[in-house]
Amino acid sequence: MKEPDSAFWKRKQSGILKRRVAVKPVRETFLIICEGEKTEPNYFRSFRLTSSQVEDEIFGIGDNTVSLVEKTIKHKEAAARYGIKFDQIWCVFDKDDNPDKNFEKAISLARKHKINIAYSNECFELWYLLHFHYTQNARNRPEYIKRLSELLGKPYTKNSIEMYDLILSKQNDGIRNAEKLMSQYLPIHTASLRRPSTTVHFLVNELNRFLTS
Repeated sequence: MKEPDSAFWKRKQSGILKRRVAVKPVRETFLIICEGEKTEPNYFRSFRLTSSQVEDEIFGIGDNTVSLVEKTIKHKEAAARYGIKFDQIWCVFDKDDNPDKNFEKAISLARKHKINIAYSNECFELWYLLHFHYTQNARNRPEYIKRLSELLGKPYTKNSIEMYDLILSKQNDGIRNAEKLMSQYLPIHTASLRRPSTTVHFLVNELNRFLTS
């Protein structure tokens, strides 16, 4: 679903109300909207969240930066019209070759509308690579894909539905390395200048709070 669909949110309203009658009150609700249509949604849908604690909606939009944030705002507003409010709303996108000004504008617009950002500069595959080792080397997407294929021992495919499980045992290393990488930059460094960097671990940490035991 790329554009807000009132019929979708109306159906969702009915389903949520039924589930909340059947189970104990939900403690957290997530709306996660991703730039990629498959890679990122497949990864985040793989988190085994306990349904009695979490309601989540994860969409792959197939758009980037400013347009993605604008569509997220529209989804937020469309859901709200049917009484659906999310505790956490996240936008997931990459810097790639988008102009610096667009990247910064997207982040600023998201903050203005209380939307969290899980960005990667340059691409989402940096988050995967940090599971294997720490790096400060800026790479482009083809280089990340080549390196991941070497580390995985088989070709890395963007739309894989198994990446979460393949690297789950290394997730704590990925979080530590992402934190270490961000700590190398000064406050004056804007997100577009923090290459490489990723904030995907912020969203991962939030989802990990609600994993099934």
